[in-house]
Amino acid sequence: MTFFIPGRAVQLEAVFREPARKPGRSAAVLCHPHPAHGGTMDNRVIYRTGKAALEAGLAVLRFNFRGVGASTGSYDEGIGEQDDVAAAINWLAARYPSLPLVLAGFSFGAWVGLQVGVRDPRVGALVGLAPPLRFYDFDFLLESRKPTLILTGSRDEFCPHELMDRLASKLPGSTRLRRVEGADHFFSKELPQVQDLVTAFLREWHVEA
Repeated sequence: MTFFIPGRAVQLEAVFREPARKPGRSAAVLCHPHPAHGGTMDNRVIYRTGKAALEAGLAVLRFNFRGVGASTGSYDEGIGEQDDVAAAINWLAARYPSLPLVLAGFSFGAWVGLQVGVRDPRVGALVGLAPPLRFYDFDFLLESRKPTLILTGSRDEFCPHELMDRLASKLPGSTRLRRVEGADHFFSKELPQVQDLVTAFLREWHVEA
C-alpha cells in the first residue's frame, strides 16, 4: 500500500518495507530512473535493489519523484528531484534516528540521489546502478569517502567503457566498481546478479561499519 511523504511544495507517493527481523540493521532510500522515460519506483532494477537491501537486513523506502504516479508536481530537470530525495531521507531518518542510511539510485536516480547522499551526513553508504555518464557529470563522487558501490553493464550504451574508466581512475579507494559482463543499461537479463552484488556489498558494509 502506498502513502505520501511531504516534500518541498509536493507530496511524494512512496512504499515502505521492513525486513523480517526488526529493527533493521539500517535503512535505504531508492531512487528510480528518468521520469520522462517511464521511470517509476516500480522499475525492475529498483525493485530488485529493494529486495537486495531487505535480504541484507535493511528497511527500504521507494518513492516516486514529483510528477510520477500519484506524486504531485512536475519534472524539474533534476533540481526539484534533489529536494524529493532529501524529503525521503528526512522521513526515513525520523523513523530510524539511530541507524545509518543508504542511498541507492538507478540511472537518472543515481545522478540525482547520489548527489544528495554525498552531502548528507546521515547517509553512510551509496549504491549507483548504471550511472548515465554520457549525459550527466558524476565528478561529485570524487570528494566522497563514503563506501560506494558502482555497478555498470559491459554493454551499457549510456555508460561507455572509456567514460567509466576515466571516472574510475579518479575515484577514492572507498568506491568499488563492478562491471556486469554482457549487461546493457537496464541489466535486462542480469538482475539476479545485480541483486546478489548489492546484497553482498550491503552486508559487508554492515560488518565494517
